[in-house]
Amino acid sequence: MDVRIEQSWKNVLQPEFDKPYFEQLTAFVRSEYQTKQIFPPANLIFNAFDQCPFDDVKVVILGQDPYHGVGQAHGLCFSVNDGIKFPPSLVNIFKEIEAEYGKPAPASGNLIRWAQQGVLLLNATLTVQAHQAGSHQGHGWEQFTDAVIRILSEQKQNLVFILWGAYAQNKASFVDNNKHLVLQSAHPSPFSVHRGFFGNNHFVLTNNYLKEQGLKEIDW
Repeated sequence: MDVRIEQSWKNVLQPEFDKPYFEQLTAFVRSEYQTKQIFPPANLIFNAFDQCPFDDVKVVILGQDPYHGVGQAHGLCFSVNDGIKFPPSLVNIFKEIEAEYGKPAPASGNLIRWAQQGVLLLNATLTVQAHQAGSHQGHGWEQFTDAVIRILSEQKQNLVFILWGAYAQNKASFVDNNKHLVLQSAHPSPFSVHRGFFGNNHFVLTNNYLKEQGLKEIDW
């Protein structure tokens, strides 16, 4: 199957695109876009990959679903388009960065600036129906993104995998922690942020690790 995605990702993911489950997933997603309001816009489904080529990945942050409100999702987990009010989890992410680095929250919640520095902002499910959280779970996206994590772990060295919350932490089994750094904590959601997200120091720990590997640090 021919999928429009950044070329270095296409090279490593083509075996997944050729599997029967991905053809079934594509048929489901296409039907959903034709009959319902689905986010993100269809041309941004693979935006996380397009903005952060396989060869450039240094850090992986794993989310669950795209935001399901109008105008929010644009294919990068936790990120929103310019001019959109920050969702609560993103507010808390910026609070943690401020606590670690003393940097106040930026004017925009668009995290494309992270992606372009090598941060893959990957949701486990890449599409969602408007106002219906989790509506596209269980249709094949998870199998695809599990493969993405496994391929990154196998084919690259010295990545940082940031897993916030139980859902993301279930993906840790796909990562070889002998060759990568795995950081885990509570989710930045208001329901769990005080159970270990605040104070996790993940942004500093990530940069310390990258520096140790002789890699450029992320400007959070």
